[in-house]
Amino acid sequence: MCTVTFVPQGADDFILTSNRDEQASRSPKGLSTETRHGQQLLFPRDTEAGGTWIVTADTNRLVCILNGAFELHHRTPPYRKSRGLMALDYFDYPNFEPFYQNYKFDGMEPFTMVVYDQGALYDFRWDGQKSHLKALDTQEKHIWSSATLYDAPTKAKREKWFAEWQEENDSYDLDAILHFHRFAGDGDPWNDVIMNRAGLVQTVSITNVIKKGATIELLYHDLLREQRKQAELSLNPQKVGSQ
Repeated sequence: MCTVTFVPQGADDFILTSNRDEQASRSPKGLSTETRHGQQLLFPRDTEAGGTWIVTADTNRLVCILNGAFELHHRTPPYRKSRGLMALDYFDYPNFEPFYQNYKFDGMEPFTMVVYDQGALYDFRWDGQKSHLKALDTQEKHIWSSATLYDAPTKAKREKWFAEWQEENDSYDLDAILHFHRFAGDGDPWNDVIMNRAGLVQTVSITNVIKKGATIELLYHDLLREQRKQAELSLNPQKVGSQ
C-alpha cells in the first residue's frame, strides 16, 4: 500500500487522501478512536496487526504510512514492531523532532511516513539501515506511491497522471480529488490508482483527511462493502504534550 496525495486548500487547510492497497481480509469496517497523552486520535484500525496506515488527532497532527522506502526490499522478518503500531506511537511525542531523534527505527521494516504536524509537512523514510528526511511545502501538491507495489517507472507514470489532473482542473476540491483517486490510470488493473492484482492485493478503501479551519474530518470510503464512515474532531493544538 498505498497511493497518497496532499492537496492544499488555502493558507492552513488541506486534504490528504490515501488509497489503501491491501489484502481484503485486513480492511476494517469502520473508524476507531483512542486517547494518547490527552490527544484524541481518529483512524481506521487494521484488522490483523491492530495499527493503522492513517491517523489524525485533535491537536492538528496527522501520520500516513506507506510500505517501503524507495524501492522493493527483501523482507527479513521478524520485525521489531508493526509499522501501523508505530503510526500510533508517533503521538507519544510532542512533535516530529523528538520522534525522529528518539524512536527506535532499528528492526523496523522499511517505510515511508508522511507527517503533518501543526503546519509542518514531512516526507520521512526508513530504508532498513538509515533514515531520509525531507521537509515539504504545504502550499504545493504532492503524491506518493508505495515502493513495495510500484517500481520507479510506474511511480513516474502516476506522477504524470497527477500532473495532468492538475492541468485539467480549475479547482481541487474534495470531489475532484476523489475523482483522481477513483479513476486515474490507463486501464491497467495492476497499476491504476484503483488497483486489483487478481484479488490478492487490491484497493480496499479511500480515506480523506480534511483539515478546514478549527476542525479536522476523516472520511473513510469502504470500497469492499460500498459504505462510508465519517467523523470529525475539533482542533485544540494546545493539548500536545499534556497528560
